[in-house]
Amino acid sequence: MSSKVVDLFKLWLLFSSWVFSVSATVSYDSKAIVINGSRRILLSGSIHYPRSTPEMWPDLIAKAKEGGLDVIQTYVFWNGHEPSPGNYYFEDRYDLVRFFKLVQHAGLYVHLRIGPYICAEWNFGGFPVWLKYVPGIVFRTDNEPFKAAMQNFTEKIVSMMKAEMLLETQGGPIIMSQIENEFGPVEWEIGDPGKAYTKWAVKMAVGLDTGVPWVMCKQDDAPDPVINTCNGFYCENFTPNAKYKPKMWTENWTGWYTGFGSAVPTRPAEDIAFSVARFIQNGGSFVNYYMYHGGTNFGRTSGGPFVATSYDYDAPIDEYGQLREPKWGHLRDLHRAIKLCEPALVSAYPTVTSLGSNQEAHVFSSKSGACAAFLANYDNKYSVNVTFGNAQYELPRWSISILPDCKTTVFNTARLGAQSSEKQMLSVTAAFSWQSYNEERPSADDQNVTVHDGLWEQIFITRDASDYLWYMTNVNIDPSEGFLKSGQDPLLTIWSAGHALHVFINGQLSGTVYGGLENPKLTFSNNVKLSPGINKISLLSVAVGLPNVGTHFETWNAGVLGPVTLNGLNEGTRNISNQKWSYKIGLKGEALNLYTIAGSSSVEWAEGSILMKRQPLTWYKTTFDAPGGDEPLGIDMSSMGKGQVWINGQSIGRHWPGYIARGGCGACDYAGTYTDKKCQTNCGEPSQRWYHVPRSWLKPSGNFLVVFEEWGGDPNGIALAKRTTTSVRATDIFEGKAMMKKQGMLIQKVGTHFETWNAGVLGHVTLNGLNEGTRDISKQKWSYKVC
Repeated sequence: MSSKVVDLFKLWLLFSSWVFSVSATVSYDSKAIVINGSRRILLSGSIHYPRSTPEMWPDLIAKAKEGGLDVIQTYVFWNGHEPSPGNYYFEDRYDLVRFFKLVQHAGLYVHLRIGPYICAEWNFGGFPVWLKYVPGIVFRTDNEPFKAAMQNFTEKIVSMMKAEMLLETQGGPIIMSQIENEFGPVEWEIGDPGKAYTKWAVKMAVGLDTGVPWVMCKQDDAPDPVINTCNGFYCENFTPNAKYKPKMWTENWTGWYTGFGSAVPTRPAEDIAFSVARFIQNGGSFVNYYMYHGGTNFGRTSGGPFVATSYDYDAPIDEYGQLREPKWGHLRDLHRAIKLCEPALVSAYPTVTSLGSNQEAHVFSSKSGACAAFLANYDNKYSVNVTFGNAQYELPRWSISILPDCKTTVFNTARLGAQSSEKQMLSVTAAFSWQSYNEERPSADDQNVTVHDGLWEQIFITRDASDYLWYMTNVNIDPSEGFLKSGQDPLLTIWSAGHALHVFINGQLSGTVYGGLENPKLTFSNNVKLSPGINKISLLSVAVGLPNVGTHFETWNAGVLGPVTLNGLNEGTRNISNQKWSYKIGLKGEALNLYTIAGSSSVEWAEGSILMKRQPLTWYKTTFDAPGGDEPLGIDMSSMGKGQVWINGQSIGRHWPGYIARGGCGACDYAGTYTDKKCQTNCGEPSQRWYHVPRSWLKPSGNFLVVFEEWGGDPNGIALAKRTTTSVRATDIFEGKAMMKKQGMLIQKVGTHFETWNAGVLGHVTLNGLNEGTRDISKQKWSYKVC
């Protein structure tokens, strides 16, 4: 090839890259996000990469695309990516580059919510615990140490995205980024330092030159050019803080999270569809479902505290990666209807007319002739018939009908055209063969303990390396104490910032107390058996996830802060808070890695007739073979109390089936304003019974299962099960859903895979009562005539 040809080829490549770079743009106007010159109605769903496994990602993304989504939204999980200062981790479940490339391969966009504060019911709101101990730091305000750390991590993520060519302006999938997260309410609380911090955060983010818009949710004063957005169950009345910004909804809550001790919230598909249609008819152009797939809080990642291991969220794709019907299918049909309206929605503003006392029509009519109408009935008790144009339309209560041509109803939010299915956990294992090991109860006189005058805050010592911290001290009881003769045991009272506490007196469990989602603090107040001489008091304080939300939550405490008192002694009440206390971080079994095969060989395990059952602080282990098939798996922990579970060294998470759900469970009516206290389930049962076991964590045989039990349970009740669909049924099919063949629209019916629905005589056709009994004539020759 001649040098002239080579030069021409290089020039062509340069020209091509220049054309590509100038054509790949993302901006916005008053109507919508504009991608490569075109306004878009964008439908998005949250899928958090650490809450599932990389092996699950392709299927989750494919189901999101099939469900009609354009965008996958995710937070960035700082504490997972920078577990210690300057040491980064982007592998396995935290390989966000791999996740984004899979999204891109599927042809979807990404909304990257860097934060780096994320809330998300995630441990410490996504902040690494080491951040709490940076000298002089105050979180989320005009504080130089915090701003320096936040900027450093944000720059790290943006530079990684640029290096991997993942921004839309580089040909990648990322069309938007988010800085901070729901900071508006905090800013209001702290005043001027919060306002200064908001301005700094925007200037810092915009200065990173990503070439894509930035958003701030729940931030009414978001400075230009950042777009302020809405989060909530409903956002139809939200308006951005400038007329030239689009109306966007970054979190439409598809359900709610589950807390240990709380009922399980669900949200009807009809109401979610209603909320989306209402937002779109009021000029909205971006809707994100939080969550579209909730997943699992593996390990110790859940925050709160008291947030359950399951983060299912009643999402359209359930915790195990299966479709939740009819929710998934109903929303897919909604998305199809909205997309048919897109030419009118991005070209015109709605004209609103009254159709009755609680009924409205929102009509989008563009100069090019595109027309779309939304007919709404806000009454939550009565269906109505309304006149629109030259026709009559039936509007069920609390519903919106969508007419992509301003004539034909193709979708109504209250009419479920999708199939409905029920899931069941079917046991696939015979009884496990268990072995047990009794966790040691340390005392103040043991070696390798830290001694201090007075009580220390728990996280200050543990740095969240373990849920567990032992507080230990000695109490001397004089033989002359009156209670020794009266038999009236003294009263031990312990005030703790939470979250759970096991009290041991001379090695014996004297009682357990725990807090809850609404109030993590607790008080232990029991009469305890004490003997003359030295008595050993050992308190096992247990954290159940660090706080993830609240003004300056980095100042919140955990553990035994006192006072700790003994009442009923000769002297009256003795305050033992300020005497010498010894501390030990974690459990011996954790230090020995008993949840691994190698670590488990370091101790002697009991089995058979001497197997420990219903004893506190007990480790259990067993092995099992993986069941055949590819159905998702869960483990039934209902026979246990509280603790943690590991499979092949991987932490499934905290189990706590002993915490029974309280709430207001009962009938669920889709109509009317939804809250997380409406449509609750599981009252009187464990808040979480089943725990997700990822298939990719299993080997064909010899899988190593370890359970640590704090309260005492019977491991013989633990079972492995497949999650299966036990029934599928078509729900009500509403008449009048045929779409008009107009401007390239295909005639279709709304419903899940309606192209597979059949009609006519499909058999079996049988004759019964013959000599041979029953004759099946389905497969013999038949003649047909079309009338």
